[in-house]
Amino acid sequence: MTMRTRPLGTTGPQVSALGLGCMGMSALYGEADRTESVATIHAALEAGVTLLDTGDFYAMGHNEMLIGEALRAAPATRREQALVSVKFGALRGPDGSWLGYDGRPAAVKSFAAYSLQRLGVDHIDVYRIARLDPDVPIEETVGAIAELVEQGYVRHIGLSEVGAETIRRAAATAPVSDLQIEYSLISRGIEDEVLPTVRELGIGITAYGVLSRGLISGHFTADRQLGAGDFRAMSPRFQGDNLRHNLNLVEALRKIAEQKGVSVAQIAIAWVLSRGEDIVPLVGARRRDRLTEALGALDVTLEPADLAAIEEAVPAGAAAGDRYPAAQMAHLES
Repeated sequence: MTMRTRPLGTTGPQVSALGLGCMGMSALYGEADRTESVATIHAALEAGVTLLDTGDFYAMGHNEMLIGEALRAAPATRREQALVSVKFGALRGPDGSWLGYDGRPAAVKSFAAYSLQRLGVDHIDVYRIARLDPDVPIEETVGAIAELVEQGYVRHIGLSEVGAETIRRAAATAPVSDLQIEYSLISRGIEDEVLPTVRELGIGITAYGVLSRGLISGHFTADRQLGAGDFRAMSPRFQGDNLRHNLNLVEALRKIAEQKGVSVAQIAIAWVLSRGEDIVPLVGARRRDRLTEALGALDVTLEPADLAAIEEAVPAGAAAGDRYPAAQMAHLES
């Protein structure tokens, strides 16, 4: 496996061809082992992964502190190569409830101050609001991040889960390096408007959910029991007939993977990698074995015949169910 690099847009840094999404190490997908999580981050850095993604609201700061712990314990050369992407703005209650989003300039700077402290760093490499605050113009939120860039606390401005019009308004305010948004074989909504827009503006994509929260990893089964705190227990794509339909898509994909001698997860990640050099897939591995499997996607070459077979097996719009429950879908522009 050779770790390649990709540009994070025309104004952003070169990053590893795969990034590590660390959310599952703290929240939303059941219990995670802290020691194994730190070891997985270290293994990713050792393999040449440079991009670590988190959010200040992932278990109310737990994930940032976990990354900070891992970076402090990493060899200096590996620590220095790490680029940390942080989402902010999602408000949480003490009981873990979701209370909305805050994109006011003063709040942006306050969120950043706490993130810097929890991460134990002097700057954040990519900073972005997790979802658009409907009560604050995106120009004000991005303008506040631009001030943090001028002050040296942030290196690059990012966006998350916004539509084409908001992207244009943000980019007209200050240079935007990257849009983080869900993109996978079964989540292809960005292809019509968002992807052409970011490419026109020279903005990169960090694609999360490339395995659709494990649904198209090849490891998820219909009889799996999900805990009450597991997001998938509420996700429409993991319910009843939707789940059975979606797992049938996975089995069709498995046949193609087996013909190539690779895993389902590897072919699903390789498909996202094939969509363009401006797209960096985030893999949500919580364990070293899953990380190793994901990194194997870098050695998978999809020929035109492979891509045609994948398209036939899992065409755009083939998934059953929305990617979020209705209340959360209301906060998405894309």
